[in-house]
Amino acid sequence: MKICVLGAGKMGTWLTDALCLQHEVAIYDVDKERLRYVFNTQRLTTLEEIRDFAPELLINSVNLKYTIKAFEEVLPYLPDGCILSDIASVKTGFQEFYKQTGRRFVSTHPMFGPTFANLKDLSAHHAIIITESDHMGKAFFKDFFGSLGLNIHQYSFDEHDETIAYSLSIPFSSTLVFAACMKKQDAPGTTFRKHMDIAKGLLSEDDYLLTEILFNPYTISQVEQIRKELKELLELIGKRDSEGMQKFLGKVRKNLE
Repeated sequence: MKICVLGAGKMGTWLTDALCLQHEVAIYDVDKERLRYVFNTQRLTTLEEIRDFAPELLINSVNLKYTIKAFEEVLPYLPDGCILSDIASVKTGFQEFYKQTGRRFVSTHPMFGPTFANLKDLSAHHAIIITESDHMGKAFFKDFFGSLGLNIHQYSFDEHDETIAYSLSIPFSSTLVFAACMKKQDAPGTTFRKHMDIAKGLLSEDDYLLTEILFNPYTISQVEQIRKELKELLELIGKRDSEGMQKFLGKVRKNLE
C-alpha cells in the first residue's frame, strides 16, 4: 500500500519506521530539518509532491491543534480513493469533519508515545480503533497494530473520549498536582524520584496536547472524583483517624487488584 504520513514529529517518524519495510511510504513536513533522519521513506516538502505520490492511505500525525487544518490543506491534492486517517488522542470534532468530507476514513489512537514506551516491545501497550471507521481502514490497522503486539480495542468516537478521560485525565491531573506542589529535594526518596520522572516525561509533551486531553468533555467528572477522594484523605489525616485510614487503604488496594 502507498502510505503518506503528515508530520515528521516523534509519532510521525516512528510510523514511517514501522511501516516502511512492508509498504511504500512517504512523509511530508514543511520543515526539511525534521526530515533529515528519516530513512527508507520518500521525503516530501510540498503539497504537489503528495499529489504526485498519490497515496492510498494518508495518516495525519500533525500536532492535535493543527490536525484538521492539515487535512483541509492536503485534501485537494489527494486521489479520490485515498483513505484519511488520524491518530488523535482526543476525537472531539473529528466525526463531523469526516462526514463533511464524504471520504472514507479510519480513526485510531495508539495509546503510547516515544516519551514513555519501549518501542521495541509494545505488548504492554494498547491501541484503539474507532468503530465508525471504514472497513478496509479498520482491517489495515488491526493487522498493523497486531503485528506490533499491541492490545487492540474498538470504541465509538464518544466511547473513546470517555475512556480517555479516565485513562489519561486522572494520571495527568494527579501528576500535574504533584508537580505543582514540588520543591527541590536534596535527598529525594525512591517514590519521589519515580513521580519526578513521570512528571518530567509528561511535561515534555506538547502543551496543546495536554490541554486538549484535560479539556475533553468527560474529564471534569474524573477530576471531581480526585477531589472527592483527596477531601476524604485530608479529613482522615486531620482527625488522625487510624481505623478510617486502614479502611481507606484497604479500598485503594482493592482497586488495584
